[in-house]
Amino acid sequence: MAGGLVRYRHLSRKSSHRQALLRNLVTALVQHESIRTTWPKAKETQRLAEKLITLAKRNNETSRRKATGILYTPHNLLPKLFGELRKRYAERPGGYTRVLRTEPKSQYDQGDSAILELVDGPRDMRFAMTAAAVARDQRLGRPSNDLTLMNRTKVTRFRPGGNSAFDAMVKRVAGMKLGGKGTADAPMG
Repeated sequence: MAGGLVRYRHLSRKSSHRQALLRNLVTALVQHESIRTTWPKAKETQRLAEKLITLAKRNNETSRRKATGILYTPHNLLPKLFGELRKRYAERPGGYTRVLRTEPKSQYDQGDSAILELVDGPRDMRFAMTAAAVARDQRLGRPSNDLTLMNRTKVTRFRPGGNSAFDAMVKRVAGMKLGGKGTADAPMG
């Protein structure tokens, strides 16, 4: 049949290879909380990771068995999934992962790259970048723009102790004395 709606990305692999790839990426995501891959793989992995965390939030025997079937090393990662991650996302209604587009990995392979990360974790890139933007605005003595304020609201909304953690990150970034274009210290020219 030509055309029509595609329910998922096939990733140029047969079914068993695609499922193995996605299981491997989800296992790495739960273990490291941030992975770098191609954009289509990240988007498909995001779907499976969201379902896995939803299973963890249910926290019953059936969901544990289903999660065991998805993860490659369940004996290592089930305590983290049903412990730390379940508590972290208990109040969040969805959207446990984030896909950030990045530059291609190499100059020869110009495929779209992306970083897939768990939100509100220790390696949350948007949290750190928003804190850096606020620290820069404070150093330059100007108010933050609407986009920065919206990002601040987003990254602190469901994080426990979000505003105090954000302020601590702003102080930490401000202490790094990062320079560059647009700073008061750098010569313009």
